[in-house]
Amino acid sequence: MNDSELSLYLEINYLSYIFYVSKSDNQNNFKIVHESTVPLAGFEKNSISDFKKVFNTIKENVYLIEQKFNYTFKDIILILDNFNLTFINMTGFKKLNGSQVLKENIFYILNTLKSCIDEIEIKKSILHIFNSKFNLDNKNIENLPIGLFGNFYSHELSFSLIDKNDYKNLNNILDNCNLKIKKILIKSFVTGANISDNSKNTDNFFYINICKNNSKIFYFENNSLKLEQNFKFGSDIIIKDISKVTSLKIDMVEKLLNKIELKKEISPDDLIEKDLFNESAYRKIKKKLLYEIVFARIKEIYEIILFQNINFKSLNKTANKIFLEINHKTQLKCFNEIYKTLFLENGNQNFHFIENLCNERMLETANKLVHFGWKKEAIPVAQSQKSLIARFFDAIFS
Repeated sequence: MNDSELSLYLEINYLSYIFYVSKSDNQNNFKIVHESTVPLAGFEKNSISDFKKVFNTIKENVYLIEQKFNYTFKDIILILDNFNLTFINMTGFKKLNGSQVLKENIFYILNTLKSCIDEIEIKKSILHIFNSKFNLDNKNIENLPIGLFGNFYSHELSFSLIDKNDYKNLNNILDNCNLKIKKILIKSFVTGANISDNSKNTDNFFYINICKNNSKIFYFENNSLKLEQNFKFGSDIIIKDISKVTSLKIDMVEKLLNKIELKKEISPDDLIEKDLFNESAYRKIKKKLLYEIVFARIKEIYEIILFQNINFKSLNKTANKIFLEINHKTQLKCFNEIYKTLFLENGNQNFHFIENLCNERMLETANKLVHFGWKKEAIPVAQSQKSLIARFFDAIFS
């Protein structure tokens, strides 16, 4: 098998390391040919805490993969989903006095903003830079307006940053594994790019992901990842609330929620069917009670995540599309109607449930981002000997 046909990926999330090997043929057909999941080790508070443990875990698993395919990988693509990331949006300006927007103007703004980030965030390293907005004489321009005439030009960039020590540790760990980092991708960026590509006229949107033990929200504007926030709670708090009020065990609560349907129109006297308890002792529990517990908790969750979230409050006016992904299967049947009701009550008519992005689709999107770049990313290639500005113009003009 030819080395050039295969690519090695590593996703690091809250629970595990996931190693992937993909294969692409001459027709750019993409396929995952290997996937292995290993429990997360060497991390504490979303940061690398034990260099040796992380190194050994990655080295051992890469070795096993190389043995399986009988060749050596030279580089790797990282997809990060559990590090403490920082998001900064900054705008640079240039007075034109009726002249054209030139490459030199873009050079000046980009260099100035990056220098500001380097001075402000001395303990951070830049992972992604997005061209968020081009504005010429108070008019938003879709593409880079080089050659257009005007009086005043503003250019907004969105920066995604990682802790510098984590960045250095990742590079050192993989370097010691004889692997060069080809690209580092934030998983939210990959997910957002996939949504944008597969949803017509979707440049501005919120994405909310509710898992069992944690939740996440990120915001895409003009196809740029502008902000992400993680929360240490998920659907488990709903299950625990029901368990506490009804005195039922957690597994019994989950079983019942998979069997019944919770709707606003439930009769106050409607009880959970006796045959659903099976071997457990039957308890007379009203479905309406479960509905009210679930409704109250979900309302609290979405208000904390979005509607009362100071980080996103001003952005509610910009995007009205919301994509909600629920990863805890227990919720899917009985909670959807409540989520939909609450979002519609807050005026969010453009609300969509989306299925968990399968690994093949996620990796295929990541592969496209690595090899073809992204329409709004200023620097599509992570590891390059070219200067920041040179890479930026390569992205625009090549």
